[in-house]
Amino acid sequence: MADRIGITRFGAYIPQLRLRRTAMAAANAWANPGLKGSAKGERSMCGWDEDVVTMAVAAARDALQNYRRDRISACILASTSAPFADRLNAGLVAGALNLPDALQSFDVSGSLRAGTSGLMAALAMAAGQDNPVLFVAGERRSAKPASVAEMQNGDAAAAFLVGYNPAAALVASHTVTRDFVDHFRATGVKYDYGWEERWVRDEGYMKLVPAALDGLFRKTNVSRDKVARFILPTPLGGIAPALARKMGFAENSLAPALIENCGFSGAVHGLLMLVQALETAKPGDMIAVASFANGCDALLFEVTPEIEKVRPRRGVSGWLARGRPTDDYTRFLSFNGELNVDWGMRAEFGNKYALTVEYRTGRDNLAFLGGRDRQTGVVQFPKTPAAVGPGAEGFAHYEDVPLADVPARVVSFTADWLTYYPSPPFYFGLVQFENGARVLMEMVDVREGALSVGSDVEMVFRVKEIDSIRGYRHYFWKATPQDAKAEAAS
Repeated sequence: MADRIGITRFGAYIPQLRLRRTAMAAANAWANPGLKGSAKGERSMCGWDEDVVTMAVAAARDALQNYRRDRISACILASTSAPFADRLNAGLVAGALNLPDALQSFDVSGSLRAGTSGLMAALAMAAGQDNPVLFVAGERRSAKPASVAEMQNGDAAAAFLVGYNPAAALVASHTVTRDFVDHFRATGVKYDYGWEERWVRDEGYMKLVPAALDGLFRKTNVSRDKVARFILPTPLGGIAPALARKMGFAENSLAPALIENCGFSGAVHGLLMLVQALETAKPGDMIAVASFANGCDALLFEVTPEIEKVRPRRGVSGWLARGRPTDDYTRFLSFNGELNVDWGMRAEFGNKYALTVEYRTGRDNLAFLGGRDRQTGVVQFPKTPAAVGPGAEGFAHYEDVPLADVPARVVSFTADWLTYYPSPPFYFGLVQFENGARVLMEMVDVREGALSVGSDVEMVFRVKEIDSIRGYRHYFWKATPQDAKAEAAS
């Protein structure tokens, strides 16, 4: 098994906010009453401070619990909705995860096949080298208000560490590339333009997916009725069951679609379904994954006994259990830049961020690195030039202390309704870390009554502020209450 390449660890992230589709349909019934037919379940939605980068970091942390990150040799990010068109989004993810500087990193985009194509590239990179490759994917796709796509979409991320001694070994892969355009989005345009569904189904899915799967199984000795899970991400109903029958897969092999309780997450969706399948997979299970977009990728994995050692902390099931349903459609529009709210004079300030300052402090801020003064042993953030501990003298000399995964609790907090904040109220307060550090922090994802002095909190990587004029995003870590009830359910 040690000489086989495959998935060694896996994780996922789904934002806690879940917008009920009934609320979306009701808000838009005056313009598009037909939406009522799609108003089942709920879709995941990012908070104002979440994007592809922050979700990818969260999914990677789910996958890399208690793993030595200095062993990772490359970081790849796949997305069609990454926040930067000309800045290395994968580099931001690597920085937040405190990965080593000697690291290959690049972004993958261009189609909804970016997720599976990126995973195939990561598997190829990991073959023949000692150190594993981290592959992450995230999507926060835009859609026109009152559209079916807005109802169907969902925000999510998935992460895989690939290398030798896998939990899910790659058996074979195959790709068919065809310029079949079921939808497109031109450069500089915000929304997709989609084509007629019947044509997409009959000429696209029903012909290109079988061609890719036939090519895949010709490379193996695996009988199709041995496939325990068949994964085909699609927002179109009825296609996956029809293709499962056409390909000869067992009737009960079709993986849960995750549309009704999450939404279609673009290039991530097949990977999200794969994470969920791996959460309950048994050694010997065969998992087939197909991803349709300008052709089709097809991959076949065999689950190994290593699967029992690498279940993620939360995974898809854990994040689904932490959902917070809402009917607040206008909040969703505001978070996605579709509603220009009048925030008053308090919102009228400049927030241009100096890139020189960003570079000097970036490593500590991105990875949330505190410092332990070698003279006093005191841990603090940020690292001030002068020593601050009892009996300290002169300049401090620090060793790095990562704080993102250190247990912490609330010492004090305030809910401020007066200052400008994109999702009021603005929670902030003093956080005490188990290793002695104390940091004044923003607090997010606060349920009513969930925050009190002494509450346990965990760290999340988020957008700190957005320069609306230049489009620059500044990231930092925030504290969020631990949800004991949701953790127990997952």
